[in-house]
Formats: sequence, C-alpha cells, structure tokens
Amino acid sequence: MYDPKNPFAKILAGDLPADRVYEDEHVLAFKDIHPAAPVHVLVITKKPYTSFEDFLTRASEQEVAAFWKGVHKTVQLLEVAEQGYRLVTNIGPDGGQEVPHLHVHILGGKLLGPKICVL
Repeated sequence: MYDPKNPFAKILAGDLPADRVYEDEHVLAFKDIHPAAPVHVLVITKKPYTSFEDFLTRASEQEVAAFWKGVHKTVQLLEVAEQGYRLVTNIGPDGGQEVPHLHVHILGGKLLGPKICVL
C-alpha cells in the first residue's frame, strides 16, 4: 500500500526540498542527500507506485516508457553515458528499499567496480 507521507511524496508535494536535476510530467530527478558516488541522482515517478513490481503491474505501457525515457534524459543531462554509470532500483525489504515509492538510482562519476556488495 502506498504511503502518501513518504519522503518522495513530500518532495513531489513541495513539502520537502530537493536539488532538482530534471523534471517532466512523468518523472522528477534530484540529487541524493547521501550520495554513494560523485554522481548520485534519484529518478522517481510522479504517480504513487510503491516499487518496480507495483509499477510494472499497474502502470500503462505509456507510463513505463515515459519513466525510462525520463531516466535516459537524466543520464544525458548528467553527462555520464560516455564513461558509464549504474542504474539501481531496490525492491522490498530484502532488496534494501528504504522509501516505498518507485525510484531508480543513477550512480556514476567514477569507477564503481564490478560488484555492489559481497554477501
């Protein structure tokens, strides 16, 4: 169930500040407040989807395409495509999802290495 009081919903409502990088009618991209790389931007959907699973289950094909095009536009604006970047979306508690709102992390600006973590 979607929590309309989650931090990303508050950013969309204008109740919390965000350092915006890109915005269109479908997505908002902003800098992560705890960056894990020199470039660390979050891209969120403007509609209330809790996760990637929820999004792909309930969103229209047009919404799905618009979201990924927004991610791509953000990558272009960040100028990380040539050197490379990582896209990460955490899904559910075991996946490390902290905010129950669909979001993708764009990480780049340095060599990130072959692995995210070692178990």
